[in-house]
Amino acid sequence: MKPVFFLVAGEPSGDALGAALMKGLKQLAPGVVFHGVGGPLMQAEGMQSLFAMDELSIMGIAEVAPKYFHLKRRIKETAEAVAAVKPDALITIDSPDFCLRVAKIVKAAGDTRTVHYVAPTVWAWRAGRAKKMAKVIDQVLALFPFEPPYMTAEGMACDFVGHPVVAEKQASSESAAAFRKTHGIAPDAPLVLALPGSRRGEVGRLSDVFGQAIRLFQQKHPKARVVVPAAAPVSEQVLQAVSNWPGSPVVLDPRTGALDDSPAMKRAAFRAADVALAASGTVSLELAAAQTPMVIAYDMNWISRAMIGRLLKVDTVTLVNLVAESRSVPEFLGADCRAERIAEALDSVFEAPDSQHAAMALTMERLGLGKEAPGLRAARAVLKGLNPS
Repeated sequence: MKPVFFLVAGEPSGDALGAALMKGLKQLAPGVVFHGVGGPLMQAEGMQSLFAMDELSIMGIAEVAPKYFHLKRRIKETAEAVAAVKPDALITIDSPDFCLRVAKIVKAAGDTRTVHYVAPTVWAWRAGRAKKMAKVIDQVLALFPFEPPYMTAEGMACDFVGHPVVAEKQASSESAAAFRKTHGIAPDAPLVLALPGSRRGEVGRLSDVFGQAIRLFQQKHPKARVVVPAAAPVSEQVLQAVSNWPGSPVVLDPRTGALDDSPAMKRAAFRAADVALAASGTVSLELAAAQTPMVIAYDMNWISRAMIGRLLKVDTVTLVNLVAESRSVPEFLGADCRAERIAEALDSVFEAPDSQHAAMALTMERLGLGKEAPGLRAARAVLKGLNPS
């Protein structure tokens, strides 16, 4: 029989993980059938999404509260769809506040195997999440090599599969030069890549401070230009937010071109950039893969900031810093997310970009660069979990 999987992703980074996993499953189990919730990348691999994935792209305690009842209805709807499909496994991808609630209902109703892709960051905060997750999850697919012991200690199977970012094709220097030429950016103009997030709340909180920081940076580097790769769910918001930024911002809007062209354009922008200012998250790994020096800045609703700040167990949240066990990437979080400090760091990184290259290279090595593609490793782990013998 053809294996059947129900996958659920709730944000763009999860969509990328899910698509890579689906591609691996199709390679190892031809004829595999997919159901679930996913974004454009997962849909391109053969899924018809139950509803629009961007309904779930919410982060922060205060941000979730106003949409609680809507999300609760979607949780029930998704769990009912899993029951109707009767898949070989339910594979939930990140977005734990939504996904683990779906898994809880599914587990209570039967013995469907549950797999969660992306281990909770128990090494950073809320250590009790692993024990709670073990009640509804059978297997975890971990992105980072230091995570499996935290999961197996609570009784879950856990496989380190690496991160799909290491398998992504990187742009050439020729592509970077062509990108600059296409967008009227001189070869010697300092190019700042600005990435204010993929969620509406992130863009709303970060766009002003990012714009102010870039304005201060441009006072020292008047020829500087700005490129802003926008995630599809927030493209219109990003266009409005950067309209008053300096540097004649070039917004890469994935809605205006073919889906296949958008990632290539983004990679070319990463390669062409001299320095990046980015929201905290998976994007730091994309920048590391492109060897683009970066500054990380992030802020949340003040309620979420206060609660999470008290629980945080690490002194950095930037993935490059954590994986490489270095602190070479400057970050400005919460109350430190201030334009003048960010601008100073942008200038320092721009003037000395080599300071981050070793950490970025080590990060890629530790995440599996040069080994079997993480999506294929994840697929292999899922199938082995179904037939452990």
